Amino acid sequence: MSSSSALIKALWRAFPVLLGLGLFGLGLYALHHLLKPVDPAAVLAHVRATPKPVLVAAVLATAIAYAALVGYDVLALRFIGRTLPLRVVSLGGFLAYAFGNTIGVSVVSGGAVRYRIYSAFGLNAFEVATVSGYIAVALGTGLTLAGFAALALHPYVLGGLLPLPPELIRWGSTAVVVLSIAAILFISWGNRSLRIWKLELRLPSPRNLAGQAVVTLVDVVAAAFTLWVLMPAGTPPFASFVAIYAIAMMAGVLSHVPGGVGVFEAVVISTLPPHVPVSEVAAALLMFRIIYYLLPFVLGFALVSLNELRLAGGAIGRLTGNIPAPMRPALEAVHGMVPSLTALVSFGFGVYLVMVSLIPSVRGEAIEELRLIAALMREGGTLLLAMLGVTLLILSHGLGRRIKAAFWLMLAALGVAVVTSLLNDFDYENAGLLAAGAVLLWPFRRSFYRKAKLTDSVFSPSWFALVFAVLLGGGVFFFFIHSAPQGTEDLRALVKGGNGVPQALRAGLLASALLFLFAIYLALRPKQAAALDGSQPGVMAQVEAIVAQAGQPRGCLALTGDKRFLISEPGGAFLMFREQGKTWVALGDPVGRAEEVADLCWTFLDLARRSGAEAVFYDLGPDRLALYGEMGFSLHRIGDEAKVALRGLRLWDAPFVPLREEAAQWQAKGATCDLSLPPHAPALLAELADVSDAWLQAGLGRDKRFSVGHFDADWLGRFALAVVRQGGKVLAFATVLAPGAGHHVAFDLLRFRPEAGAGMMTVLTLYVMERYRDQGAHSFSLGVAPPEGLAARSVERLWNRFGSFIYRNSAVFGSFAGARAYKQGFGPDWQPRYIAVPPGLSPTRAMTNVALLIAGSSRNLFGR
Repeated sequence: MSSSSALIKALWRAFPVLLGLGLFGLGLYALHHLLKPVDPAAVLAHVRATPKPVLVAAVLATAIAYAALVGYDVLALRFIGRTLPLRVVSLGGFLAYAFGNTIGVSVVSGGAVRYRIYSAFGLNAFEVATVSGYIAVALGTGLTLAGFAALALHPYVLGGLLPLPPELIRWGSTAVVVLSIAAILFISWGNRSLRIWKLELRLPSPRNLAGQAVVTLVDVVAAAFTLWVLMPAGTPPFASFVAIYAIAMMAGVLSHVPGGVGVFEAVVISTLPPHVPVSEVAAALLMFRIIYYLLPFVLGFALVSLNELRLAGGAIGRLTGNIPAPMRPALEAVHGMVPSLTALVSFGFGVYLVMVSLIPSVRGEAIEELRLIAALMREGGTLLLAMLGVTLLILSHGLGRRIKAAFWLMLAALGVAVVTSLLNDFDYENAGLLAAGAVLLWPFRRSFYRKAKLTDSVFSPSWFALVFAVLLGGGVFFFFIHSAPQGTEDLRALVKGGNGVPQALRAGLLASALLFLFAIYLALRPKQAAALDGSQPGVMAQVEAIVAQAGQPRGCLALTGDKRFLISEPGGAFLMFREQGKTWVALGDPVGRAEEVADLCWTFLDLARRSGAEAVFYDLGPDRLALYGEMGFSLHRIGDEAKVALRGLRLWDAPFVPLREEAAQWQAKGATCDLSLPPHAPALLAELADVSDAWLQAGLGRDKRFSVGHFDADWLGRFALAVVRQGGKVLAFATVLAPGAGHHVAFDLLRFRPEAGAGMMTVLTLYVMERYRDQGAHSFSLGVAPPEGLAARSVERLWNRFGSFIYRNSAVFGSFAGARAYKQGFGPDWQPRYIAVPPGLSPTRAMTNVALLIAGSSRNLFGR
């Protein structure tokens, strides 16, 4: 790829972000222009003077609005034909809106929150995506139609913005509403679908549409009332104000700015009559933000904090009682949001402290004999709060990556900020807010386990050098703060050199600040792990030990000799991967201790990015999908694994009769099965090589790599071999993967002589299932089959190209449907498998790289 095309691709990826930033900037510019004559002190005075009954009414309206928002989730679940307990939907919906509406960041967006909670009750990634898409369309359509309906009734509210006569606005809005509703009812009643470019939309039934209309009406009216009741005298009547609110909200949503900050306010202010006091409107908008956005966010944040305390047990757990069994999966799923939520709270506190430091002190002068000390404390406190704010901004990055040192530094920064606020004119309001935040964050400490350089290099020369840099930066910064000019000059005067501040003093202050921040950055960088090759001394021995301890057949693929590894610091887990161009593909979830898996995944992502590559996770099970979603990956289903439970398995039961009859026919012809344990005789391996060559020459498959073993004497020599003979001649064989205690069993290579036919697969499978069942095995894997209904999908050609490499023995059955139908005959439990793809990398590109790794070369893949 040329540099110009790479630049164009990067700009295209960044276009939504750049557009959002541009609209945000325009909104702020317009808001600044509108608020230019407003005195900030007057705004704060109006906020403090808001009557309590008005606040209570606004809070109650907000509660009604959020209850209506949960209705969107109920209807969306009904749309996909799924039913969840109302308490679960209420929790998922409330947290999704409380966090998603306020923040709008992907890791805690409504979709991410819903996925964590709803997937714990059986919904897959596609169903949750459908729910989120339904809600987005319903919200957007509802706001738009509500706005046009309000304009049809009150067309004069936009008279100052649109160069159109009110009657034209009235009839135009009426036409939009009538035509839209008619089109929606036409599509819904006829059970039709609406195609927009490449998207095909199916609408709910008329009954659900009626429910949706009620939910939308309650949502818009309650939210608009929350703002209207806070507005000053002279504001248009409520019915007219609904139009203003709906249009402003729609503009904020389209801007993609979190919460529509700046855009929403600019539209509201510009549509009000000129006689309405702008300072009072600004106060109302500020209170609306606090009540409608921040209050639900704080409640959700407190709910997650309380949930952490309940999960941890102890006094709080005894006080609140046991978690009800139906709610436990949902509350355990909420636990996974903690790192991302903590990072955002830290970022929010950082912004808050920076903003507070920019507000000049309005408190009275200190008594005369303490004026110098008071001035130093005010100036030093303001600068220190600004520095603590920037520090929290930096820490938020480490918190999102679960770095333990970042969490404790964040609490320390909040503690210092509390003390600084109290010493700075006894600002108990800020101190109380920061202290409350620290208290709510304390229960989250268990979620931060990744060690940073500050703790990884304890007592080493690099650790002492790093600590010295942090202390030096803090000491120099402290010295220059308290060497600042006496009095109450603000930060701008200090940086610009007002009141005779020497340039050397300014330079020293800025240098010390940069040194301090750079030291914090270095302290929070995760330990830079190195990828290991199997040829390095001791690596394979450690990997083999972990595979045996984990007891999962997929782990055996680490021993094929074509993988690189990341091994966890405690040594109880590893991740295997290979590079394909600029893509690093990890095979499966990390193998080993569950508590060490997440850190390995994060480390793999960091290592790939530092190498300029994209990280991809291939062939993932359903157990840790939330982790990959938290890391920012999109999940795509690649197939389903067929697993047969061996405990209590009765092969003579009705479902197995056809398979038994097929195996009995071969037994009647003198075919026998046995299990050869390693080490294998060279003569046996030579016979198996003959079978393998015949299998390959008949076009029944090819030797593969990466996700499956290949025919190699060293590879076969590691495992038990199931062999079918007839008259002393080997007809078929299979490599049996049963690591550790042998509780979980799977085939790797399975090959047979073409003249023997595919019935050999049934003979081998039944024999191994019965043999290992009698030895106490728990499950047997039949491998991964294509997703059901694959042939009817638009991706059919892609899978036809790659499927013969992705799915084992698919050529034997002639079609993907045949492969799935054969495995279905064993009555398995189907478990979905996924590929996790990072943002900006297409799933097709990722699957191409995976297929190239499995095929071994582009010639093998594309030369078929």
